[in-house]
Amino acid sequence: MAADDRAARSEATGTEATGTEATGTEATGTEATGTEATGTEARGNLAPRIMAMSRTEAVMAEIRRRLAGRSLTAGEKLPSIRRFAREMRVSPSTVVEAYDRLAAEGLIRSRAGSGFFVAGGVPPVALADAGPRLDRAIDPLWVSRQSLDAPPDMVRPGCGWLPADWMPGPAIRRAIRALARADDSVLTEYGGTRGSRALRQLLARRCATEGLDVGTDQILLTASGTQAIDLLCRFLLNPGDTVLVDDPCYFNFQALLRASRAKIVSVPYTPVGPDVARFTEALATHRPRLYITNSALHNPTGATLSPQTAHRLLTAAAAHDLTIVEDEIFADFEPEPSPRLAGLEGLNRVIRIGSFSKTLSASIRCGYIVARADWIEGLVDLQVATSFGGPSPVAAELVLGTLGDGSYRKHLAALRGRLARRRREMLGALEGLGFNAWTLPRGGFYLWCHLPERRDAAELARAALAERVVLAPGNAFSVTQSAGDLMRFNVAQMNPDVLRVLGRALR
Repeated sequence: MAADDRAARSEATGTEATGTEATGTEATGTEATGTEATGTEARGNLAPRIMAMSRTEAVMAEIRRRLAGRSLTAGEKLPSIRRFAREMRVSPSTVVEAYDRLAAEGLIRSRAGSGFFVAGGVPPVALADAGPRLDRAIDPLWVSRQSLDAPPDMVRPGCGWLPADWMPGPAIRRAIRALARADDSVLTEYGGTRGSRALRQLLARRCATEGLDVGTDQILLTASGTQAIDLLCRFLLNPGDTVLVDDPCYFNFQALLRASRAKIVSVPYTPVGPDVARFTEALATHRPRLYITNSALHNPTGATLSPQTAHRLLTAAAAHDLTIVEDEIFADFEPEPSPRLAGLEGLNRVIRIGSFSKTLSASIRCGYIVARADWIEGLVDLQVATSFGGPSPVAAELVLGTLGDGSYRKHLAALRGRLARRRREMLGALEGLGFNAWTLPRGGFYLWCHLPERRDAAELARAALAERVVLAPGNAFSVTQSAGDLMRFNVAQMNPDVLRVLGRALR
């Protein structure tokens, strides 16, 4: 009997780890005696042995990646030898060797009659290793760092915010001057656990305009929109829980979920929302705990959820006891409000989050969570434990002062008009270079575009970076790495120099 057949029989009879596998020799034939790397295959030719070693290292690297990303956690069983061999497209003996070496390192251990399991003391989470090993040009954390750390002479059409001169600077300065006259306690003391009551009342009134009746006890202010998601992940998820995201989606959703040790499953996104058939299939197959998405204007596509898709999503969520986190950070860019899941469903299983970094200031950090009152109670305790109180009272007062300024509404109207003109202008310029828009957004500052002739977006990003232009290639947003010929452009950060760099890189 061939060695692979003996291994398969060993697994089928429940002796996977009792005999040869536990000692690193899956069978007693040629593979067990090291033939793959040291026997006849290696005689007279070193290349097969080098290939075998690289396969072994690839298997070990994949297990380490899963450990780092917490898709394998302490005490969890590793994939069986035959199954993992098929998945990695290697021989079972290669997996045996990889598992034995990982066991020798203390990362995994064998149990007689059961297989291999993750040992205790898993290494600290390393976000750079938690996902697939990507080219640095499409690593989402790297794209964020390039955008945040870029010197003034670099252009950033790949970033996710507006230029400073597009923001309401005069209104912010008036709020700062008013804050200088505030009580000393605002300037020097910790904030309350829920954040400014006046700002929560303003947010409640905004919710009411779309028929969402909430009290201030259902609103929690946070240090940022990102912290809002982080709190919800801590509150609702256990390591190993499955979370659905769109494909493509905002890349920091992925980073936050990896930090929470969640398993990420993606659903294709269409111009009217997620593919409902695939969404429902994923609910039945993976039984996710959460679905995280953008409402209003989707990041990165700029698409808008249709009413029909919204209702079908909520029906499927109710049938599978799914909680939805709806990020409305781009809502104020819409010319007219689109369907909101929270407004349609009423906060029974939908949680709304947002912040003011896109329309007001990314420097004055303040976010919010709108949810069931009992969940807000638990989130308050969690925020006290992790941040000792709500957001900075200074930040909350500045946001309140700016939102209450009579000029802010005019600022938003002017901003929407300016962005509409810039989208048209940049779309025409990009089409002249051979790009094609995936959809035509109703608002906002993103264009999600196919590259000409299905060119590689990561290659284009590398070439542009050499000319001091930061781009956002498609696969930075794709869990499945299926957006290699797409690019997200921030039209407000585009200028003629960017277009010239793109033209040269595409020649």
